[in-house]
Amino acid sequence: MTLHFLDFDYSEDDEGTGTFDAMASAAPSQVAALHAEVAAVLTWAHACFPDACGPSEDGGLWQCDLQGLQEITTPMAMDFDAATGRIVATPGTPAPPRSTVTLSLSGHAQFCAALRSAFDLA
Repeated sequence: MTLHFLDFDYSEDDEGTGTFDAMASAAPSQVAALHAEVAAVLTWAHACFPDACGPSEDGGLWQCDLQGLQEITTPMAMDFDAATGRIVATPGTPAPPRSTVTLSLSGHAQFCAALRSAFDLA
């Protein structure tokens, strides 16, 4: 499966546990597609490694952390008043809310290799 929203960065600790971290931000019209992509990755993980989700010290082969945030940004018109030496900021019209999702997947070498293969990750 090709991922359109999630762009994973990989790191590995001294014990050989690999971690894939991704963050994606979407406009309201894209939220359903973003959520579907995250769900597809987690569905794959649960299907390929059933009953293996959890900390390695408890026998788990993989674990995940999923978080979300919704933000509304308001552009600011900025101007410098040379006479007073101050910045004058005037808020504009708020933009539609953006949803941001972070997903971290970590696991043993077997899980990491399978994840790379399934989603064509570097």
